[in-house]
Amino acid sequence: MAEHKLKILDTKNLTHDVKSLKVEKPKGYSFIPGQATDVAINKPKLAEQKRSFTFTSLNEWDYLEFTIKIYNDHNGVTKEIGKLKPGDELIIDDPWGAISYKGEGYFIAGGAGVTPFIAILRELNSKNQLGNNKLIFANKTEADIIHKDEFEKMLGKNFINILSHQKSDKYHYGFITEEFLKSVVNDFNKMFYLCGPPPMMNALEKIFDNLGIPDNQIIKEEF
Repeated sequence: MAEHKLKILDTKNLTHDVKSLKVEKPKGYSFIPGQATDVAINKPKLAEQKRSFTFTSLNEWDYLEFTIKIYNDHNGVTKEIGKLKPGDELIIDDPWGAISYKGEGYFIAGGAGVTPFIAILRELNSKNQLGNNKLIFANKTEADIIHKDEFEKMLGKNFINILSHQKSDKYHYGFITEEFLKSVVNDFNKMFYLCGPPPMMNALEKIFDNLGIPDNQIIKEEF
């Protein structure tokens, strides 16, 4: 598998703990929206510590973009990524990943689990093919909603938020339950795209099993 040493062109804070990295793009490098790659920081002791991150850019862009949740509460790779500045280098492998668009449906994400869906929805939007796709996004508070303004503009009423730690007149409150899904999903014969932390994914698998949704309608990836 090829490795590419690429300079960071720009960084931007999207939320209090999520950062966007704009990175050089190798000539001829391409990926399917929803795919990820293994990334390391090109510095001593960090170059061997690879972590998987999803592309949130589109193929036609002349740079790569990653949207990364920074965990400052422990000394891990994302804490180091949070310190990076333009001019620093990343080591990036070839693309891989299980999530790709298979037809209209419901994208269900928890926190940073939305990242595989960003490029998919951006590409559909760029081709005027968003149709009636819906994004159901679970977060702790409104401040945690990644790309809130972009998703609202893109999806309108098909952008559905649920907050577990903040009550708001604008958003649903609580966790994604079977009752909640029945209230926001009007066609269980469509595709379901799932990505979130393990507790959420386990809960969703049980819900989908109860609802009798076949595996061929479910595309999922844990983070």
